Amino acid sequence: MGLEGLSPAWRWETSPGGPVLGRPVAPMLAAPVDSVPEGPNLVYEPKWDGWRALAFRGASDVYLQSRAGRNLTPYFPDITRAVRAFVPPGTVLDGELVVWERGRTNFALLQRRVTAGRQLLREAREHPAYYVTFDLLVDAGGESVLDAQLVERRARLVRLLAGAPPQLAVTPQSADVSEVSEWLTTWTAAGVEGVVIKRLDSRYEPGQRGWAKFRARATTEAIIGGVTGSIRNPDTALLGRFDRRGRLRYTGRTHPLATPQRQELARLLSPPRPTERRVVIHPWPDPLPAAWSGQFERPEPLRYAQVEPTVVAEIQVDTAYEHHRWRHRVRYARPRPDVSVYDVPLILDEGEDPFSDYARSA
Repeated sequence: MGLEGLSPAWRWETSPGGPVLGRPVAPMLAAPVDSVPEGPNLVYEPKWDGWRALAFRGASDVYLQSRAGRNLTPYFPDITRAVRAFVPPGTVLDGELVVWERGRTNFALLQRRVTAGRQLLREAREHPAYYVTFDLLVDAGGESVLDAQLVERRARLVRLLAGAPPQLAVTPQSADVSEVSEWLTTWTAAGVEGVVIKRLDSRYEPGQRGWAKFRARATTEAIIGGVTGSIRNPDTALLGRFDRRGRLRYTGRTHPLATPQRQELARLLSPPRPTERRVVIHPWPDPLPAAWSGQFERPEPLRYAQVEPTVVAEIQVDTAYEHHRWRHRVRYARPRPDVSVYDVPLILDEGEDPFSDYARSA
């Protein structure tokens, strides 16, 4: 079952000639940064591992819109029920949909909502969703606050959701860099991917990258089992790790390689060696199945060039690790000819902390 199409526009004006907000609304975005900036006018919020969603509270209904403008309403009856019961009509909220399991967010359970079909209500009952809000676009009664400073929007949001049920939470916010450092070192085990950095005096700019985001990353190793492009001119590297039974399992894909990285890697890669019977055996199918890519919006099989899995790569990864795979693309750093493929950390069992083996392999 795919996502619903876009709904009719939702519009209002705050005053004659004033700003008009129509649905779908492009949410305000964050540009990636390589370090956490500091400043007297900056505040920080945890970056949760979930689905971005705007919540429109109508006169008698609730509409949940994804970042891409799609209708998420049918898949989250537990959230629409909570919003309808507690949030005043006319309000528009911005936040993140998350599902908790065993003390951390579980992205796979979010995706399961879309494919649950007749089991949706059971899924919602057994794995309830939470809406972690962090901004307010329209206050109660349809008062647009897009032009208000973040500090005012935040204060209004806190007042609006004071006493709300746990399913409608306001995300933590801090100006203390030492507290942010704690988030990045201890909260990652709970599903925090990093931090979002915002200016207290900033207005809400739909579709603009007016915020910054820093992802918590760690350095580790993986084995290159294939590449997109060609062996002589690799574009991205497909990575794997051995499991406890000695099978090389696909674990993720890198961002596009820089030209010097391509040239260096091309000198190290080789096609799979044939067996004594001149049969080439590789642990992964070609093309790579769409389900392996982890892409939700446009899944499709991936053609690639298989390579002999003898080259170890040093990579930087974030905390989005589920079902033995890094869900986001990883950063390729360099080859590690000094490291044996058998020295690469084994693939993690379900439920293990994805950062635990980084410390062991550092």
